[in-house]
Amino acid sequence: MSTETMNIKKLPVPKFDPKELEKKKSFLFGRPIESFSYPLNQHDACVQAMSGNPWWQMQQAMDTTIFTPHIIPDNIARGFVFEAETPKYMNQKGGPDMFGIEWEWVEQVGGSMVRPGKPFLEDIEDWYDKVVWPDVDSWDWEGCAKANNGTYLKPENFNQTWFHTGYYERLIALMEFENAIMAIFDEDSQEHVHTFFRKLTDLYLDIFKHIHEYFPDVNAVFFHDDWGSQKETFFSPTVVEEMIVPYMKEITDYLHSVGIFCELHSCGNNYKQVPNMIKAGWDMWSPQLMNDCYKIYDDFGDKIIIATYPMNIPEEIQNLRSEDEKREAFAKLPEEEQRRIAREYVHRVNKIGKPSSYAFYAAHWQTPAFKEEVYRESRKIFSGEIA
Repeated sequence: MSTETMNIKKLPVPKFDPKELEKKKSFLFGRPIESFSYPLNQHDACVQAMSGNPWWQMQQAMDTTIFTPHIIPDNIARGFVFEAETPKYMNQKGGPDMFGIEWEWVEQVGGSMVRPGKPFLEDIEDWYDKVVWPDVDSWDWEGCAKANNGTYLKPENFNQTWFHTGYYERLIALMEFENAIMAIFDEDSQEHVHTFFRKLTDLYLDIFKHIHEYFPDVNAVFFHDDWGSQKETFFSPTVVEEMIVPYMKEITDYLHSVGIFCELHSCGNNYKQVPNMIKAGWDMWSPQLMNDCYKIYDDFGDKIIIATYPMNIPEEIQNLRSEDEKREAFAKLPEEEQRRIAREYVHRVNKIGKPSSYAFYAAHWQTPAFKEEVYRESRKIFSGEIA
């Protein structure tokens, strides 16, 4: 795994102590929840997990502290500000991103989108004259650092900053989907996409250097770039390898050089693109539920951490429409059945030297019995108590 270059000291995993199952109060997205009496704090547990030496199966996103400061305009545009001053921005959703592109908050889906029909760029060649690049130095880094360091960002937490708009997603924001995908594919346009991505990489590196300088307790980046639909990837692996991978690799190389882990968020059916994720230096990927995460784990889990989910849930429950319906139906199963499903799942996708994390997309299966079984079994697997 690419984290080997970070020289993380791997700690020996002690045997499971039943006292670890004693409940403690914790917080998720600012809301109180119950957690176990873990033998490591959040920071140390996630560092070990991300470097391939988990003490138990990491809960992707749920074991991390999300940091998306308001000074990065995209976070307000996307309605996703999580930091010390979050209450000031709860009602500020949508508006201009860092390039001045207007996003519109859609309450029904709980997210923002660029209103379609009038793309900022209709031709990629127009970017040289039309794109106004953000002045990163003008953002209030010092004020934001003063508000967050030691308060929201604590050294005992694993602090992960989400970066919402990657390479192809940035093209979509500027050009809309149809124009963006044509620019990626069209040989006459690719030269201009490359020059745009070259300058975009310099911008992103500048932002990440500021993040590292002003927020030294940021441990990881969660970088968004969607590459697929429900049934298939948008483009061939060859296109991604040529047009996107080299620029992403510059980002991950820099982040690793300063001790920051790298996780990719990429929606869609992207099995074919996993080799490119590995080449680009990502430490983790969380496939959405349309993917066969067991096959992805089997084929690539020794090279990149895959956030998995139980695929052994009864079909009649999996096929229910909403997460609430799935959650309620699964919770009505006999407790021992929930535990059996959890044990079967944990052993399927966790081995010493080939761990996985638990995907937040599958939070609806997280009953108390299921969570307890996943924790206990994974602790015993990684301590070597059970095979």
